[in-house]
Amino acid sequence: MDWLNASGDETVDPDTIFDCQIKRIHEYKRQLLNVLHIVVLYNRLRQNPAVDVPPRTIFFAGKAAPAYHLAKVIIKLINNVAGVLNADPAIRGRLKVVFLPDYSVTLAERLIPASDVSEQISTAGYEASGTSNMKFMMNGALTVGTRDGATIEMAAEAGEENLFLFGLTAEQVAGSRDWYDPFWHYRNELETREALDLIFSDHFSAHEPGIFGPIRDALLTRGDHYMHLADLRAYVATQDRVAALYADPASWARKAIINVACSGRFSSDRAIREYATEIWQTTPCPVA
Repeated sequence: MDWLNASGDETVDPDTIFDCQIKRIHEYKRQLLNVLHIVVLYNRLRQNPAVDVPPRTIFFAGKAAPAYHLAKVIIKLINNVAGVLNADPAIRGRLKVVFLPDYSVTLAERLIPASDVSEQISTAGYEASGTSNMKFMMNGALTVGTRDGATIEMAAEAGEENLFLFGLTAEQVAGSRDWYDPFWHYRNELETREALDLIFSDHFSAHEPGIFGPIRDALLTRGDHYMHLADLRAYVATQDRVAALYADPASWARKAIINVACSGRFSSDRAIREYATEIWQTTPCPVA
């Protein structure tokens, strides 16, 4: 399968897990959390090439507001990580990162039906609703997500056991503001520290040293407002569950089928019918 990949390699393997996060680039939507997990996997493969992990292709797509500098730095990090991983012969065929530029509905029409995993990992309490998660559900992708936005409704329909939920709740996020210390996670969680150290050592920016300093500032100096490090270990553990389930095709297919079967509530027909009856107080008009 051919895609336009910003790292320069246009080929992806359809037999890998297609792990997809497509949405506006923003700190609260936490594309950065996804990248940190990728670096954790990269470190595991570097330290133990024999580790048994299913091959995975991680897709990113989306746009940032023109003046949102940190979002642009996150896009830069995604592309730099893609360039390093995709050029590493020891990683090739096992872990690949793709940033698809110029995201559009046309691209979504190709990408959503192809996806195995849907990333809905916003900081709990920040997502107003979200609709792409519903589109993924209807097309059979399994959701990795926080209890935020419409993911809560999806879990209510399909059962939490048929999604991969993780992380702090909105109440826990709000309740931890006075005492949360991202440095605690840096000091006490080895894989967290190794991932951050690799990024901040310019491993992914050899020709642009220090370019990811704003990410260090956001995470470790300005208090990690969107709780990336608070949720990272739980997110990594949940992704390990994803990998384990993917190794059991029958169990994976069962959860995918249940998600599709339970997605009817999110159809536009139901939404328009409720708007008509509950808000507009209109009745159907017979068509001659």
